[in-house]
Amino acid sequence: MIENGLLMLSVILGLSCILIVLEKTTGWKLFKFVPGMVMMYLICAALNSVGVFSDAEGTRQVAADVKTVILPAMIFLFLFGCDFRRIIKLGPKLLLTYFVAAASLAIGVVVVFLAFKALLHPESWKVFGALLASWTGGSANMVAVQDVLQAPETIFGYALITDTIVYSFWLMAMFSSVAVSDRFNRFTKADTSVMDTALDLGDTDEKPITAASLALTVFGSLTVAILAIELGDLLPEVGDVLNGTAWTIIIVSILGVIVAHTPLGRIGGSTEIATLMLFIVIGQIATGSDFSAITQAPLYLVAGFLVLLVHVIIMVIYAKLTRTELFSLAVASTANIGGIASAPVVASAFSRQMVPVGVLYALIGSLLGTFMGLAVAQLLSQLV
Repeated sequence: MIENGLLMLSVILGLSCILIVLEKTTGWKLFKFVPGMVMMYLICAALNSVGVFSDAEGTRQVAADVKTVILPAMIFLFLFGCDFRRIIKLGPKLLLTYFVAAASLAIGVVVVFLAFKALLHPESWKVFGALLASWTGGSANMVAVQDVLQAPETIFGYALITDTIVYSFWLMAMFSSVAVSDRFNRFTKADTSVMDTALDLGDTDEKPITAASLALTVFGSLTVAILAIELGDLLPEVGDVLNGTAWTIIIVSILGVIVAHTPLGRIGGSTEIATLMLFIVIGQIATGSDFSAITQAPLYLVAGFLVLLVHVIIMVIYAKLTRTELFSLAVASTANIGGIASAPVVASAFSRQMVPVGVLYALIGSLLGTFMGLAVAQLLSQLV
């Protein structure tokens, strides 16, 4: 068992190095079906599940602190070369896709609760309300709903396990979906012309990678991230939504969009460095996943995956009827189920130009998640 925090971080870095090199140099067909970032998630989660990493706070804190800085730096870099005006021109359909994703999760929660309520705790409606708050917003929304509803701690613990496992599975699935996006878009007959224009923007103008460009991208992004974290902690919290982390993401997103409209936005190496950071972020997230927890809350876990199934069915029908491309579905879904730390990461897996969409979706979810959770919990209380 690894109890040294630096050694745990070295495992994450070493795995990132190996997988990136293999994916970029070998040409193995395996990576077409299971991208390197998905393999990174699976390996780190598996190592944690078998007890390789200690649960001690001191062990986890090093990688967590690194991720705290790396995540905003990565988002900042992924926004380089992004013309935000093109994103705005993509139109109201992006917003519609987000709200359909949120509504489908709410429908799933109601349907599954009705099917399982005879087998569940009498106050399980509170747990489902808290879960929906998390799956349409984030952990802060879930805690807020729990604080209001005061669900029994035992079954709320099952909700936390369900939330973690379903989120882990879905994040892995969304990363993997990049590989099948073309086939899905052909299935839905999606019009990707406007999206393709936005995705192509700025990629061809990037300058060569030099020592100076690497210094600016690596040291500059980390400096911006740390300063944004400090400033975010100084700004006032607004309810359970706009906390220090949310302010940090907003700050680096604004700065990234500003830089994107300057010559610095075409600096060489920004995409490459951000991709390296992406692997570290994924690795740290995965080390918090424990596949063995699946045995602790089987009924709630089954319910959670059934909610996910309802969500998928509704989203696929919506995509087919409206000819929506996979990118919008994947990022809208991740913004709901994952939140502000995950949506920009999944967006960047499709293309760095789409990171603002992930941030936008996640912020909407952070604002609305608590209210959706409470509203559906109220409905469920009437159905008991």
